[in-house]
Amino acid sequence: MSPRSIPRAWVTAGLFAGVCDLTAACIHAGFFGATPVRVFHAVASGLIGREAALAGGAPTAVLGVVLHFVIAFGAAGTYLGVSRLWRFLVDHPFVAGPLFGVAVYWFMQLVIIPLSAITPRPQLLSNRLIAIGIHIVCVGLPIAWSIARFAPRRTALPASSLHPGELPSAAAE
Repeated sequence: MSPRSIPRAWVTAGLFAGVCDLTAACIHAGFFGATPVRVFHAVASGLIGREAALAGGAPTAVLGVVLHFVIAFGAAGTYLGVSRLWRFLVDHPFVAGPLFGVAVYWFMQLVIIPLSAITPRPQLLSNRLIAIGIHIVCVGLPIAWSIARFAPRRTALPASSLHPGELPSAAAE
């Protein structure tokens, strides 16, 4: 892979965010007595339900880790795709990244979890704020930084492709 490439940016962003977020989730859950395996089972429960996830042992824990990285790579791919259209995401990763982390949190809460097999539970405000902070630091920032660092820079189209009266800045990808 070249130093700057779409695959390298996507893989780096997905792995970086996936590892950071899963580590933070395990640490946060550990404060409540949960083990990392229990965290992995909780992720798997979104697909197969709580009882099946808890009864599944190590294979279900592996499923949870895989599903977690599928979500991380999906978020990274979304950011990467939009960054090809909206340069702000690449030019200002330390502004766009936290905003993206908050967006990912709310997308998970309002779309993914309601569509999953997880039984909704009330969440304390303090835990919600911690989760949003984790998404800012461990999802949004790693993805934004990775895309800004490793995705190819967009270049303007050749001047010959411009229509009369069109500004060159409007010709950027």
